[in-house]
Amino acid sequence: MAEIARQRWSAERYAETAHFVPALGAPVLEMLAPSPGEHILDLGCGDGVLTEKIVATGATVIAVDAGPDMVAAARARGIDARVMDGQKLTFSGEFDAVFSNAALHWMRPQETVLDGVRRALKPGGRFVAEMGGHNNTAAILTAMRAVLARRGIEALSLSPWYFPSAAAYQKKLEVAGFTVEEIAIVPRPTPLAAGLGAWLDAFAEDFLNPLPSDDRAIARQEICDLLQPILRDETGLWIADYVRLRFRARLPAAPK
Repeated sequence: MAEIARQRWSAERYAETAHFVPALGAPVLEMLAPSPGEHILDLGCGDGVLTEKIVATGATVIAVDAGPDMVAAARARGIDARVMDGQKLTFSGEFDAVFSNAALHWMRPQETVLDGVRRALKPGGRFVAEMGGHNNTAAILTAMRAVLARRGIEALSLSPWYFPSAAAYQKKLEVAGFTVEEIAIVPRPTPLAAGLGAWLDAFAEDFLNPLPSDDRAIARQEICDLLQPILRDETGLWIADYVRLRFRARLPAAPK
């Protein structure tokens, strides 16, 4: 059974508060190394900012995302973007590569996603992605858990995220039929120019929306107050404790 996050994706809000997500996607795009003429699937394309860079290499790209507003923004960039859940991919043997940046950790169960990616790829096709890794936003999660516990709610039961270790995810990839060529945990402290409150609005609706509407802003401020001593520097800049998992895996080539 697919577990669909309740987060409401707004392309405008994303562009204002989360523009760092595609901006910091250069290393995984470099790992993808797209070539002219390749057929590539961008899984969880967001508003298409990074997808444009793949298209610019001469590859043919189909982009999918679960958020209709994000897909509309990607289409406005001229991208072939479609509304589709990562757990319900409908492609079969079409792609030289599947690419994903900052999206896989929103998709559960991973086994269903990986089965769909495997089906979508041609024999010998590669899967290149970056997602949240083990200990990603650990401080933020701990603060949310403390604030919601005061209200009798276990925050972890609301979490839409899956942040695996490299070893755990390598095993999932191998069980799904992939050979893992490269996989690593990459700590990446990430400045939040719009502030932590805006980050919570953009990414933490699954945690805050179960609260009464008049209590959400109060809880949000309590989370920020708890985290200010450790995530806000002396200039006032918030720096989130991001940890990424980056990998390249490949399917077996077709028999000769």
